[in-house]
Amino acid sequence: MECCAAVGRVVRSNFYHVKQLGFIILACALFTAFFAARVNAEPSPLPESGAPAAVAAHAEVEPPLVSVAAPTVFHIGLFPVTNSMLYTWVVAAVIFVIVRKATRRMQEVPSGTQNLIEATVEGLEEMTAGVLEPKVARWVFPFAATFFIFILVSNLMGLLPGVGSIGMGIPDHSGSLTSSWPRAIVHAEAPIFRPPTADANMTVAMALIFLVMGLYWAYRYNGVFGFIKHTFGVKGETNKWSYVPLALLFLFIGVVEMFSILFVRPLALAMRLYGNILGGESVITDMLTHSPLGLGALPFYFFELFIAVVQALVFALLVIAFVGTMCMHDEEAAAAH
Repeated sequence: MECCAAVGRVVRSNFYHVKQLGFIILACALFTAFFAARVNAEPSPLPESGAPAAVAAHAEVEPPLVSVAAPTVFHIGLFPVTNSMLYTWVVAAVIFVIVRKATRRMQEVPSGTQNLIEATVEGLEEMTAGVLEPKVARWVFPFAATFFIFILVSNLMGLLPGVGSIGMGIPDHSGSLTSSWPRAIVHAEAPIFRPPTADANMTVAMALIFLVMGLYWAYRYNGVFGFIKHTFGVKGETNKWSYVPLALLFLFIGVVEMFSILFVRPLALAMRLYGNILGGESVITDMLTHSPLGLGALPFYFFELFIAVVQALVFALLVIAFVGTMCMHDEEAAAAH
C-alpha cells in the first residue's frame, strides 16, 4: 500500500515532464513537414532518347510494394500532407487521450490505465537516473520518455489492420477470392495511413531534435570552453615529456568525437529506427499480398510486436547514452576511455 502511494507521489511530482510530450511531437511533425515538402517530389520521367530495350526493361521492373517516400494524401494550400504525417496526428491524439484518461482522476492506489502510465514513467525515470547525473537526468528524462512513448505507440499502431493496406491502388480483377469484394485492389500504392516511424522524414526530425538538445545540454553542463576541453583535452595524468604526443592524440580523438556527435549519432538514431520499421512493414505487406488471405503475415506480426518495443527502447537508451558521453566530468571521461 505504501509502495503504491510512493509511486503515485513520484509520478505526480514529475508529471510536468509528461506534459512536454505534445510540444515535442509537434516539433517532430513540423520537421517532418519541412522534409516532406522537399523529399516527396515525383521522380523525373525517363528521357525520350535512348535504347528501346533499356526502356522496355525499365517498364518491366515492378515498383516496391512499400514506397520509400511517403505519398501525399492531400494539400493544405501549398503544404503537402503525407499519409505518415496524417497518422502522426492520429498517434498524437491517441497518446493524448490515453494520458488524459489516466491522469484525469488520479488515485492514491493506481489501477488500470493510471497504473500502466505510472509504471512506464517511473521505469523510464529510473533508467535515466541510473545512467546520468541527477541534474542531467532531469533535463533528458522528458525527451527520452517522449521519444519512447511516441515511437512505441507509433510502431504498435502501425500494426493495426488497415494501416498501409487501405488506400488507392490498382483494381483487383484477378478472379481470386478477395477480388469480388467491393473496391478490391491488388495493392494499396498510396495508403491512407502509414506508420510515422516508417518515414525517414520523421526519424530524421527526431534525430535532429536530439542533436540540437544534446548540444544545448552539453553547453549547459560544461560551458563553451569546458566542452572544448572535455572533447579535445588530454584525459588523465601526464608529464611534460608525454604531454605533446598525448595532446596530438586526443586532438585527433576529439575530431573523431565531434564527427560522431554531429553526424554519426543522429544518422544512427534515424536510420536504425527507420530501417527496422520500414523493413518490417515491407515484409508484412509482401506476405499480405502474396499469401492466401494474407495468412503468411501472421508470424511476422508477432515478431514485429517484439521489434516495436525493442526499437522504442533502443532509441531512448541511445539518447540517454549519447547525452551521457557529452555531460560527464573529466574524471569520469578518463575512466570511460
